[in-house]
Amino acid sequence: MANTVSSLKRVRITEGRTEVNRIRRTRLRHQIRSLRRLLEAKDAKSATAIVPKTFSLIDRSAKWGIIKKNTAARYKSRITLRLRKLAAA
Repeated sequence: MANTVSSLKRVRITEGRTEVNRIRRTRLRHQIRSLRRLLEAKDAKSATAIVPKTFSLIDRSAKWGIIKKNTAARYKSRITLRLRKLAAA
């Protein structure tokens, strides 16, 4: 258990940041999940409409440290490939 005032404050800050990060991670996962469901349903029009919002959220998550930069790049790359494949079909 923390004893000093500064360590108690750090505990409070860490709890708050953990909650914020949890919310952000959940939002990211839900956004990616909804996009993947549209791609699986072969709904190219709706998927294309939601891609900019998803990419923005992925980029911000990487910036915040929720996910790593390479993970963000991988997500975006795979989404783009699937979207192009769907649009071509």
